[in-house]
Amino acid sequence: MYMDLSADPRRTLPSVDQLLRWPWVAELAAQHGQPLVKEIIAQALSTLRITVTPFDADAFCGAVQNILTTRLSPSLRRVLNLTGTVLHTNLGRAPLPEEAIAAMTAVARGASNLEFDLDSGRRGDRDAHLEAWLCRLTGAEAATVVNNNAAAVLLMLNTLAKGKEVPVSRGELVEIGGAFRMPDVMLRAQCKLREVGTTNRTHLADYAEAITPRTSLLMTVHTSNYKVVGFTATVPEQRLAQLAHDHDLPYIVDLGSGSLVDLRRWGLPAEPTPMDSIANGADLVSFSGDKLLGGPQCGIIVGRRELIGRLKKNPLKRALRCDKLTIAALEAVLRLYSDPERLGERLPSLRALSRSRENIAEQCERLMAPLAAWVGQGYEVTSEAVMGQIGSGALPIEQLPSQALVLRSATAKRSGSQLNALAASLRGLPVPIIGRIQDASVILDCRCLDDETAFLEQLKDRR
Repeated sequence: MYMDLSADPRRTLPSVDQLLRWPWVAELAAQHGQPLVKEIIAQALSTLRITVTPFDADAFCGAVQNILTTRLSPSLRRVLNLTGTVLHTNLGRAPLPEEAIAAMTAVARGASNLEFDLDSGRRGDRDAHLEAWLCRLTGAEAATVVNNNAAAVLLMLNTLAKGKEVPVSRGELVEIGGAFRMPDVMLRAQCKLREVGTTNRTHLADYAEAITPRTSLLMTVHTSNYKVVGFTATVPEQRLAQLAHDHDLPYIVDLGSGSLVDLRRWGLPAEPTPMDSIANGADLVSFSGDKLLGGPQCGIIVGRRELIGRLKKNPLKRALRCDKLTIAALEAVLRLYSDPERLGERLPSLRALSRSRENIAEQCERLMAPLAAWVGQGYEVTSEAVMGQIGSGALPIEQLPSQALVLRSATAKRSGSQLNALAASLRGLPVPIIGRIQDASVILDCRCLDDETAFLEQLKDRR
């Protein structure tokens, strides 16, 4: 069978070197660097070869520009969290207040006294920027900070329990996001887990019977991302602390989410605080900075000065330490806690958590018409009462009465693929809108929508 190879469009494709000499390509190379532009041109030519597409200069130019724009766009982007989960792990958890953003920007621009004592002119301790505030707010003797709460638990266990046993209730062997489990953390900390009690009931006697000469400490793990209900029993912190101290053992508490205020003040569910645990006799308490506290990702450890000193001497501390941006942001957030009267206004996460359904409903009413115009006649948009949640890893089963924009078919029940396409269109906006699909509808819970302008601006162009 005869094949006319001269008709193959691939034979007429220009070379990469030829294209690099074209004026518009040279201009791109001057702006963005020749190596990147050369790589993209080669990629675009490869696509034409694979698809056996004739070369068209205008179309090729557009393709190169599109690839370049995509390549240079940030991978980590701002999105609008309309999922109904305020402290959403996959969306970065707590939004930072402006004071924290300003503090991060200030130290990011150049040198800072991160580990430099301005009074003595000698090397300093990066924890010194935070320790006084944490001790003032929690009542602890000392404090240190690492890059997340899992790291905090790892550091405590590796420092105090390496090569020894740690009794933990079976009902507290938590798994956090990404299949990261407490037993795995203990294994990496080089200590041995000693399970006590049962999933639903653990008594003081279970801990007492587990104590041997190989026991290093007693530990409570707050189940912040689930609850066991029904026929249950747990040991109060005070009694467990007393048992540990009777055997000359330290008692540590992993609070998980952690809160530095009584959330009931804003009509939210009660959550254990580090202050409570310290008052109950805990020697060390760890908790997250980016959940209920409303700060950057970090793990905070407060407690006895002697034990904190041992943590700081562990070589792991250097591997787990926070950078200057995290420290600057956390210090700024902690300062806000000195004025609890205005905390609900100044801390974005607490402001979102404490919004009333009525306030959210008023916002939904303002947004219904623009959203309906954008989505088109195939869907109807309504404002409806819904239930949201505080966080996927912080009080996950506690529900928040909220209000949402609900998008559903105007004629008949839409298929899952059509709803997924609508959700994808919302995610494809310049500032992606992230909602949830539920009950044959796309639901946009507006509790966390604090930038109404950004929402509306991108709806001016109909999809």
